[in-house]
Amino acid sequence: MTEQPLTSEQLRFLAAAAGAAPSLHNSQPWRFRSVPDSLGVRVYADLDRAVPITDPDGRALHISVGAALFNLRVAALRLGRDPEVRLLPDEAEPRLVATVRLARPSPVPLPLGRDLFDAIGQRHSSRQPFANRDVPEAVLGELITAALDEGAVLSPLEEAGVRRVLALTHDAERRTGTDLARMAETRTWLRPEKPAADGIPVSALGPQDHDARVPMRSFTSRTQPTTASQRFEALPQLATLTTHDDRPADWLRAGQAMERVWLLATAHGVRVSVLHQAVEWPDTRWGLREPGEGPGHVQLVLRLGYGPPGPATPRRPVEEILDLTGRAGAAERGTS
Repeated sequence: MTEQPLTSEQLRFLAAAAGAAPSLHNSQPWRFRSVPDSLGVRVYADLDRAVPITDPDGRALHISVGAALFNLRVAALRLGRDPEVRLLPDEAEPRLVATVRLARPSPVPLPLGRDLFDAIGQRHSSRQPFANRDVPEAVLGELITAALDEGAVLSPLEEAGVRRVLALTHDAERRTGTDLARMAETRTWLRPEKPAADGIPVSALGPQDHDARVPMRSFTSRTQPTTASQRFEALPQLATLTTHDDRPADWLRAGQAMERVWLLATAHGVRVSVLHQAVEWPDTRWGLREPGEGPGHVQLVLRLGYGPPGPATPRRPVEEILDLTGRAGAAERGTS
C-alpha cells in the first residue's frame, strides 16, 4: 500500500529530529528538502557550515550528516514509515548525500530492535567525569551489534589499547593547541555570551582532567573563560569506530553507526563523549588502528561510562534547515 504524501507538519517533525544530531563544534552542517511528490526527503551537506582547517576533506562533516540521517530514519519509523535510503545518489550533485524514500509503511514495529526515538531528545555529549564503573558486557555487545548493522565496527579497547589511544589523543590535543589557525577556527564556534542557534555555549565545555589522564578538548584561550578542573575516571572506557574504506559513503555509514550506538547507549543510561582530536591529524589517526585487526580506518574514538548528562546545546530552527519548495499540492490539503 502506498502511503499518503507527507504533510508539512510531518516534514518538520522529521527535520527537527534529524537536526538534533551531534556535529563537530555543533556546526550542524545539514539541510533537508522534500522530494516533489512529498513521499521522501533529500539530505544535503551544508558546505557553508564546514570546519575546513580542522576537517579539510569533509570527513567529520559527512559523519555529522550521517548522524542526522540516522535520526531522520528513527523519526520516520515513529511516523510508521519505512525509510529506504540511497547514499550519494547523484554524482553531479555532491552536496546531495542521501535520499530517503518514505512511501511504504514500516513492515515491523521495531526494525532497529527497540524504539530509539525518545533517546534523540535525551542524547547529549557529556564532557563531565564518569564513575569508575564499567559498562556491562551485555550492553557493549548490543552496541557492537548496532554498529555492525550500520556497516561499521565498534571495538571496545582493553587497557593497553586505551593507554595507546590516550597517548595519541594527548599528542593531537597538544599539537592543536599550538596551531594558531586551528584554535582560531575552533573559537569561532564558541558562544560565550548571548544565546545562539549553533556552536558551543561555555556551559557545555566541561572541565579539564585535574590529573591530565583524560585529554578533553580545550576550546578556550587564556583570554576566554575556563572551568575548574576535576578528577576524571582512572582509566576511561574507550571504543573505536572503524570502517573498511575511507570514502564519503563510509563516513556517512560511520555517522549513522555512531548515532545508533549513541542513542542505544542513551537508552541504557550510558553517557558518551567523542575524543575527536586524534582523528584530526593524519599520523595520529593512523596510529589509532589496532595492528592485529587488519585493514580499517578509525573514524571516531568514543568514551563511554556513567555520570551526569551533558547539557543541551542549541539547535537551528527547523525553518533554517528544511526547504518545502517543490512539494506536490496534494500534500498540503488538509493541513494548517
